[in-house]
This record gives sequence, C-alpha cells and structure tokens, in this order.
Amino acid sequence: MSQTHVGLFATCLIDLMRPNIGFATVALLEQAGCQVDVPMEQTCCGQPAYNNGDLNSSRQIAQQVITAFEAYDYVVGASGSCMGMLKRHYPELFTEHDGDWKIKAERFAEKCYELTTFITEVKPLTVQASFPHRVTYHDSCSSQRELGIKHQPRQLLSQVKGLELIEMQETEVCCGFGGTFSVKYPDISTRMVTNKAENVQATDADYLVTGDMGCLMNIAGRLHRLGSPVKAFHIAEILADMAE
Repeated sequence: MSQTHVGLFATCLIDLMRPNIGFATVALLEQAGCQVDVPMEQTCCGQPAYNNGDLNSSRQIAQQVITAFEAYDYVVGASGSCMGMLKRHYPELFTEHDGDWKIKAERFAEKCYELTTFITEVKPLTVQASFPHRVTYHDSCSSQRELGIKHQPRQLLSQVKGLELIEMQETEVCCGFGGTFSVKYPDISTRMVTNKAENVQATDADYLVTGDMGCLMNIAGRLHRLGSPVKAFHIAEILADMAE
C-alpha cells in the first residue's frame, strides 16, 4: 500500500518567525505514516488581501496555491487561520464565470486540513511525547469558528505523558490579534490581549499552548511585556517532543 502523500502548507508566520513549528508538523505527519513534501511554489494563503477586500489579488494567490498542491492527496497546515482561508474561502473566490477554477477550488478545499484535525480524524496518531508541566490552551477564533476545532487538540494533549491541562477562563474569546485588526484597532487589540494574558496567568500554568502562530505571538508578546514567566509553544512542538 502506498503512503499518503501530504503537501505541507508552511504558512508565512511559521516560515519566517518560528520554523521549529514546521519541522514539528513534518515529524508528526511522518509519525502518522505520511510522505511529506513542502512545495516551493506555495506562497501566502492570501488572507491579508482577502480581509482587506482585494479579491483580485486573493484569486491570483489562490490559483498559485491550488496549482502548487495539485499533486497531493492532502494539504495540511499547522494554522487554523490559514487553513480556514484555504478550506472555507477559496471556493468563495470563484464563480462559474472563472472557468474550471471554482471546481478546482472546491476539490482543493476538500483535501485541506488543519494539523490537529488531520492527526485525529484522517490519519489518527498515537502521541509519544512527554511534557511534565502545567499547560493552558487558547482556542483560536479561526480554528473554532471556521473549522470546528475544539476537542481535537485536547484529545491529543491528553496523550502527552505528564502534561496537566488547566483550562483558563474565556478560553474561546479572541486574543485581539485578528490579522490586520490589531493594526487597525491597536487600543482595542491591546485590551483584548491583556485580558487574555491575565486569564493565562490566573491558571498558574507554566506554559501557554495554542494552534495558531498569530495568537501565539500576540499572547506571548503581551505576557513578556507584563513580566510573566509563562512560556508559549505551538501544540505541534509539544506533540512532537520539540518544545525548546
């Protein structure tokens, strides 16, 4: 039987800011029995342009991404935000007047998965990691509201040896990043992330874990500015025993 062939959607923030998350994602997919490639032709998912109403640029980006991943059985990424764009919004970018692109976008969306969903529901993985610490988990908006991700990361974290999950208050409330939202409304964003950071600290957890790099950077940055000792990791780093 041939291996499941997965194309890794690397995401801009992971690639530029924390590549260890990408390496951890590859390790987990390989543990799940997948052959993993990272197509060099991929680019940004197009979400910044899409969120700001530049649909022409969004369509051009989508066409490039769809073409880059055409040969793969699945497209997997460690970001609810980016995978929500690929899975939910790419099909909305095209109409019947765009030739075959609407059909291509719909077929592409069907094979796109966020990491925790993929390794719980498509290629179930038995986690072998150990992380003997107190952890609290933040649910990102895109993961929850666009992709229905809630139990999947908790199911995976429950398998990590020694890990104690402590739920924070208002875990489902936005951290205030929201892509360009934090740029357009910095005062509101700062208040939101401060509330989130205070909820994290109230748990007495040693680590914050989440599944979206934007949230991770935003909350970790605020915790640092508040003088908190809480460290932050992406869930892929914990599950792959690559939290450093």
